[in-house]
Amino acid sequence: MKTRSILFSVLLSTSLLGAVGCAKNPADGVPKAAVQTPATTASTPADPMTGASPTDVAMSTETPAPVTGEVYTFPEGAEVAFRGSKVTGEHDGKFEKVTGNVTVPAADLAQAVIDLEIDMASTVADDEKLTGHLKSPDFFDVASHPTSRFKSTQVAKKDDGYEVTGDLTLHGVTKTISFPAVISLDGDTLSTKSEFYINRKDFNIVYPGKPDDLIRDEVVIKFDLKANKGA
Repeated sequence: MKTRSILFSVLLSTSLLGAVGCAKNPADGVPKAAVQTPATTASTPADPMTGASPTDVAMSTETPAPVTGEVYTFPEGAEVAFRGSKVTGEHDGKFEKVTGNVTVPAADLAQAVIDLEIDMASTVADDEKLTGHLKSPDFFDVASHPTSRFKSTQVAKKDDGYEVTGDLTLHGVTKTISFPAVISLDGDTLSTKSEFYINRKDFNIVYPGKPDDLIRDEVVIKFDLKANKGA
């Protein structure tokens, strides 16, 4: 009888752990952003007389041409949402203060340059205690990294929209990411919409969570931003 009782307890515990482990991952079915280290200029042997390389001399006289065109500015109240999860469930959050603009040369969205900044102190989650924890050194470390920034380097036309590539600086780490987006112009309003996920560990956000309630690596980013011409 005792053996049966022990066996039943083991089976029940295994069943419960399996049920908990099956909690939905919100990243399932969402495109993953391609992530890589930003490209850097290859080094050139230095001149033994001056200590400068030919590359250094050439670069010192070059200034990147500014992008010109119509400027569409994100209005006050623009937000970017995110969703994270752990073994037992998920949480929604958002960054409530997003500023920046989109420059569109010659009304060509494939030449658009997106430049936005996030005030990390504006982080809000669906739980007040979690909001405070996300701002702590365990996650975003807002005191040390008060802002995050994304600036696009390429917007490529795809059959069903665009693929946006650019440098994302989050938690003091800069990575080049690419993700799908729907971008459109309607009069004086430019709309940019996307949903994708990133791996938080790519940006050195590595807090594991509780041993019996581990935090997943995938974080879904979602936004539907509208920018106004000349604002």
